[in-house]
Amino acid sequence: MREEEVNRCQIQEWYPKFKSVSIRTLIHELPESFIEYLNDSGPFVLPVSIADDDALPNRIRKPEDEEDYEVHEGSDNEAESPPTPPSFPELEIMIKESIQSLGGAVFPKLNWSAPKDSSWISSTGNLKCSSFSEVVLLLRSSDSLIHDLCHAYDSCSDKTASRPQKFFLALRKWYASLRPEMEFRCFVCNGLLVGISQREVTGFYPALLDKKDEIKQMIQDFYSDKLQGKFESESYAFDVYVTADGRVKLLDFNPWGGSTLPLLFDWEELEENLKEEGKVLEFRMIESQCGVRPGMRTAVPYDYLDTSPGSGWDQFFNKANEEFRQQTMSAEAGA
Repeated sequence: MREEEVNRCQIQEWYPKFKSVSIRTLIHELPESFIEYLNDSGPFVLPVSIADDDALPNRIRKPEDEEDYEVHEGSDNEAESPPTPPSFPELEIMIKESIQSLGGAVFPKLNWSAPKDSSWISSTGNLKCSSFSEVVLLLRSSDSLIHDLCHAYDSCSDKTASRPQKFFLALRKWYASLRPEMEFRCFVCNGLLVGISQREVTGFYPALLDKKDEIKQMIQDFYSDKLQGKFESESYAFDVYVTADGRVKLLDFNPWGGSTLPLLFDWEELEENLKEEGKVLEFRMIESQCGVRPGMRTAVPYDYLDTSPGSGWDQFFNKANEEFRQQTMSAEAGA
């Protein structure tokens, strides 16, 4: 993997070209002061909002702990004073205008990643944001965004930088009717679509089984008509959503390998699919309750998300994939 391949997958790079087949998105360049705020490992302090009705509590702590921050006369504990909340008025105005333009609710992401691991902290339990403070709360609480901020190029053979020169905030229109089981990750190797995987692997959706061939054909047609030869990388992954009325919407591009999860595949067998003469496109989905996989990669510290070759998680996933293949083979043998 090369840096240029990773850079092509940044939303500010691909969205202008493919906006007609994606979901409505407004993108803003972020000031470096805001990036420093996201990277700050100090006390959790939310920015001061220019509108009182938009503000969340500035500090995430219990009211009964307030006395711990008081500085008494003659005390030497000035260092314990609560930190001064930052302020980003220009960014706040842009975000508010974008939220209004996109129908009143959005979900945020940076260049590559969305703060899915911090959805638990929101009042809705998901990534839906209706205010500047809600957007910042999700971003500031996320450990997975550390990938974008510090580790985006770790898997690159020609790595020259630890981070991109500029960061962007993408605000994407929120659709309450979206069903997670209708999102799919598709794998392109050397210009050929070699695999499709259901993205939501933590649940079994029996109604999907009858639509498997139909969905597969829709995604194949979408790739042939809208993406093939138009995205500059030869090998990559892309995520799509299939609507109830049979349309396919592009959600994201991801590099081939690295931190991109292969979900119900592994990278080696995807490459083997390309080598096997006459091999047809393989579409995998959860086909029984036994195939459900645990949601292990959310709401945990970033240190526990290391999936680099040889890491504990890498070994765990390899073992899980092997067990899954053996279960599948046993099931097919018994059929």
